[in-house]
Amino acid sequence: MHLAYHDHEYGFAVSDDRVLFERLVLEINQAGLSWETILKKRDGFRDAYHGFEIATVACYGDADVARLLGDARIIRNRLKVAAAIHNAGRVLEFQAQHGSFAAWLASHGKLAKADWVKVFKQNFRFTGGEIVSLFLMSIGLMPGAHDADCSIYPLTQYRDA
Repeated sequence: MHLAYHDHEYGFAVSDDRVLFERLVLEINQAGLSWETILKKRDGFRDAYHGFEIATVACYGDADVARLLGDARIIRNRLKVAAAIHNAGRVLEFQAQHGSFAAWLASHGKLAKADWVKVFKQNFRFTGGEIVSLFLMSIGLMPGAHDADCSIYPLTQYRDA
């Protein structure tokens, strides 16, 4: 499971807003847990969060929060659930302003980690330094997803070499 993610997703450029939102939600939920745990629950997350349909998640109300907090297929943490809903709303705003979440990310160029963390903290919930850097590495906007001697490294978007 982890190998497939490593070889086909991690560090590769992502332009699909739904995939970007999924990665953000998964990285937030990984905080304090292993990535293996998140990958095992990934299908549960997809189902529970309606395929990561951003507009749908942004409209979640109290009944949806209760449903998510009762769903053993995902991480049942009230702050993480609230962050997913809030962050979906922010992504909708970026789509309206920039055409897409991907375009909003690209509009910042290649920032240093500290600058990215500031941008994310200003706009999203539950996005500390570790979550931001792991998210950006996972979508190819920050170096570190793969070492230079990794066979996948030449295939990924962000390379220092």
